[in-house]
Amino acid sequence: MPTPVELLETLVGFDTTSAKSNMALIDWVRTYLDGHGIASTLVPNEDGTKANLWATVGPAREGGVCLSGHTDVVPVDGQPWDTDPFTLTRKDDRLYGRGTCDMKAFPATALALLPEMLARPLARPIHFAFSYDEEVGCLGAPSMIAEIGRSLPRPSVVIIGEPTDMKVVSAHKGMWFFRTIVTGKEAHSSQTHRGVSAVMTGARLIAKLDEMAKARAAAADPDCKFVPPYTTIHVGTVQGGTAANIISRRCEFVCDVRNLPDDFPEDIQREYEAWIEAEILPEMHAVDPNTRIDVTTENVVPGLREDLDSEAETLVRQLTGDNDVTYVPYGTEAGQFQSAGMAAVVCGPGSIDQAHQPNEYVEIDQIAQCETMLRKLIDRCRS
Repeated sequence: MPTPVELLETLVGFDTTSAKSNMALIDWVRTYLDGHGIASTLVPNEDGTKANLWATVGPAREGGVCLSGHTDVVPVDGQPWDTDPFTLTRKDDRLYGRGTCDMKAFPATALALLPEMLARPLARPIHFAFSYDEEVGCLGAPSMIAEIGRSLPRPSVVIIGEPTDMKVVSAHKGMWFFRTIVTGKEAHSSQTHRGVSAVMTGARLIAKLDEMAKARAAAADPDCKFVPPYTTIHVGTVQGGTAANIISRRCEFVCDVRNLPDDFPEDIQREYEAWIEAEILPEMHAVDPNTRIDVTTENVVPGLREDLDSEAETLVRQLTGDNDVTYVPYGTEAGQFQSAGMAAVVCGPGSIDQAHQPNEYVEIDQIAQCETMLRKLIDRCRS
């Protein structure tokens, strides 16, 4: 029976950077499951280059507990790694490699315990749900979640094994991305009155978003458990212009909103668009009516709302002994499961402080704690 560390070594060996296919890893997991007599279902993307995987251990019925994790990892390009990021390397009590922390340790531990799940019959099913493209906006899980209750059994509890130091995370922020494309009018840079600079206009728009962000920070509820305790607004990328002496025709940037679960990020986009319509477009059209600003929603990931009395919260607190209420500012697939009517909680090995870093690692003790939690879960599902 392979250990969690041995399976983690295997999973880390697959380069599942989001820009690449995850099919080699998925095929390996399917073969592993099949070797234990467990059938699996794939929910692929449109071109079949990536897939979610679902499998059920125990009775094929509704209910039970779903162990959920994503298979993709962030890039290593440009990061100063001391070891091969796709070869698991042990140093003292740490295991280094891309995905060790975020988040291949959780599915590796779950899969390693499969023989124990099969050793004695389960009264309640345990489901595996492994997704793709979580790191680029939780894009893969929705198609799998859509099949739950239709072609896949509906679990009562979903545990998303993101790195939380094995603490129970009760709530996390949502994500709302929107893209702005400014189309200006070119002219010689000495004749600014004849052109509309997309870059200069884009700078005004970004300044407006910064103003909106500061207003939310100033109005933050000091009793909010999130850090920071407000919805954040951030522009992370911007492209535009051709040369210093050409009034730019195009500027493009993406705004990243991380909203409190009970906030409505669409209201931020509406406020922003209304301001553009009232303040910016009239100035642009006075020079050239063909200029424009297009704002499009790119991606929406719901936050996880606190539900301390849910079956998920109750179960995982009993399994871990953690009774603190923890909120995190990052997003996960937990909000997607919760929005589909399933009780969800986030709890997994490793620290988010190590995620996405060069020399990413997970402590061996964290894997041991995860193993203990899942063994207790197996015992619960037998009764």
